[in-house]
Amino acid sequence: MPKVKVDGVELEVPAGATVLQACELAGKEIPRFCYHERLSIAGNCRMCLVEVKPGPPKPQASCALPAAENQEIFTQTPMVKKAREGVMEFLLINHPLDCPICDQGGECDLQDQSVAYGRGASRYDENKRAVTEKNMGPIVKTVMTRCIQCTRCVRFAEEVAGVPEIGAIYRGENMQITTYLEHAAKSELSGNVVDLCPVGALTAKPYAFEARPWELKKTHAIDVMDAVGTNIRLDSRGRQVLRAVPRINDDVNEEWASDKTRHNVDGLVRKRLDKPYVRKDGKLVPATWNEAFAAIASVQHGGSVAAIAGDLLDCETMFAGKLLVEKLGGTMLEGRQTGLAYDVSSLSAVNFNTTLNGIETADVILLVGTNLRWEAPLVNTRIRKAIKKGAKIFAVGPEVDLTYKVEWLGNDASLLAKLPQAVVEAFGKAARPAMIVGGGVLAKDGAHGDTLALVETLGLIKDGWNGYNVLHFAAARMGGLMLGYATNGGIKAVAAAAPKLLFSLGADEVDYSAFEGSFKVYVGHHGDKGAHAADVILPGASYAEKAGTYVNLEGRVQQGEKAVFAPGDAREDWSILRALSDVMGAKLPFDTFEALRADMVKTVPALGREGLAGYDWSVPSLPTGATGEFGSPIKDFYLTNAICRASPTMQQCSAELVHGVEFAEAAE
Repeated sequence: MPKVKVDGVELEVPAGATVLQACELAGKEIPRFCYHERLSIAGNCRMCLVEVKPGPPKPQASCALPAAENQEIFTQTPMVKKAREGVMEFLLINHPLDCPICDQGGECDLQDQSVAYGRGASRYDENKRAVTEKNMGPIVKTVMTRCIQCTRCVRFAEEVAGVPEIGAIYRGENMQITTYLEHAAKSELSGNVVDLCPVGALTAKPYAFEARPWELKKTHAIDVMDAVGTNIRLDSRGRQVLRAVPRINDDVNEEWASDKTRHNVDGLVRKRLDKPYVRKDGKLVPATWNEAFAAIASVQHGGSVAAIAGDLLDCETMFAGKLLVEKLGGTMLEGRQTGLAYDVSSLSAVNFNTTLNGIETADVILLVGTNLRWEAPLVNTRIRKAIKKGAKIFAVGPEVDLTYKVEWLGNDASLLAKLPQAVVEAFGKAARPAMIVGGGVLAKDGAHGDTLALVETLGLIKDGWNGYNVLHFAAARMGGLMLGYATNGGIKAVAAAAPKLLFSLGADEVDYSAFEGSFKVYVGHHGDKGAHAADVILPGASYAEKAGTYVNLEGRVQQGEKAVFAPGDAREDWSILRALSDVMGAKLPFDTFEALRADMVKTVPALGREGLAGYDWSVPSLPTGATGEFGSPIKDFYLTNAICRASPTMQQCSAELVHGVEFAEAAE
């Protein structure tokens, strides 16, 4: 570890660290625009200039200069100060005076650094150049006259998203950043360039002119659009969430979020259920809470009660639903809405055991029946990092563009029983082999057993390493399995039992034609498929309107907070179930959310400890011999749940990016 001096303070820095990183370790703030710790080094903004001895008597870019033994680094000398002022002066020559109307205002690196490191006046009075706006799709709004050519967006698109559609044209002062051929950026991660842009050149199109950052209340939450458990911050004003942005968590989402995570929030205020409804003469009509509860209490169920949990639920709601069903004499609980019935006798056999961090270190990976870009975009970025370290990727399933080189073996489940010798040999040589099993496998009879049979064949279990991974894409899935929301035989078995009273807890993907004889009570927040099939609707709260515990695909327990209140007469789901239990003579043993959570943790202690739950590895004996092609469980990435289907932004993304509908820009 080299020893360096930073402004007279001596310290050791890791081998390979840059001078900029050495300065940060010493507690010195170094201004920068192009440098980003998760992207490659460009060294083209020159804002991070420092003076280094021994070396040439001129300021040097600290982001691109390796720290070396016995270096002396100076960050506050007159030479450095003058150089930074000069760089800032050049950056502002053509920058427009847009701050009063720029969405980046208040969060702009250029604003902050021009105050801290600029001269305070410009010596240039020539006309500023202007750049035409670019079409980057329904997510990213462009004002490219503001661009300072830091190339962060270019490097992100190529290195992290793997969709190299953004680049630079022309040279020198005339350089422009644009998407090639002026089409929308077709990446499910494109919204991250908004966070990366240090100026207001790239901003969020759905959020344009909505609010200033200091007007917003900021709430820590957990994303429910997929099973990764992305850590997000919900920014709200009044009773409306205006945007969702990622929080840094290196163990889960690093600092990225998918476009669906970021921009589903406009669906939180559309198509909402804000009052109870009761079906009379075949039609749903508004009712009071007492009337709705009375209609449910009048059902002669005789203990024939079941509950189906939706994909977006928190653990507390599922636990309250479970208690109510049990107190009413029922036993049937199910969370796999679309008909999956895989074995859950061992949670480790349906878990992402490698962990999200661990999959980056795998050296050979077999993908089975999964489209990672749609099922878990942030897992796909981890695979890209593994490839940069030399990992080789094989895949069985329908061919899709995963943004990296994959050796496709075919789309036939029978291949799992007779993998090519080259694949077996590659796994035999691997120190950290891994397999990722997608939703297409869990939907096919025998395929889950076939993949578990490969654990020993491919040597996936080693000392301190478990390479067997199941990829869920429902935020409520692992929490639901821990709480027992898995009936033997799946939802078909529940339907076959013909429950007289069915609680649908935000379940919108169910085929309700199988439950025609059941009295259906829908507890949810959107007027979607579940509400249309219901006999009674009890308006609940979305993930933004209640605190809750969530378990992601790797078994990581996380907690989110309440950002806003539910609209109208809607209530938090647990309080609805608690009030209903009184009317039905099956009073639940809690009166507050805290008491409910304590009761849940007492029943399932792992849900009270944030972090990996840690399931003991055991392999169930399952049938094998799957044949036929794997299908894709997700048909449209942008419309996978009720919130997304209510979101105008997600609808436009679906139309433009999935179905190829062309939308004219204003300039056209």
